[in-house]
Amino acid sequence: MHVDVMVDDLDVAEAKVLALGATLLEGSDKPIGYRVYADPVGHPFCLITRESLTPSK
Repeated sequence: MHVDVMVDDLDVAEAKVLALGATLLEGSDKPIGYRVYADPVGHPFCLITRESLTPSK
């Protein structure tokens, strides 16, 4: 199972998940709208914002 977690601010949320033991996955270039991490056991998850749900023009 893959989990996406909606957050208001990626930088604030990233600091929190990293403090809890998550790691930013290699190759995740910190795009606007989402970032991919692994929990301490290695399960991937994403932090996403509303921008990631808005279609590009």
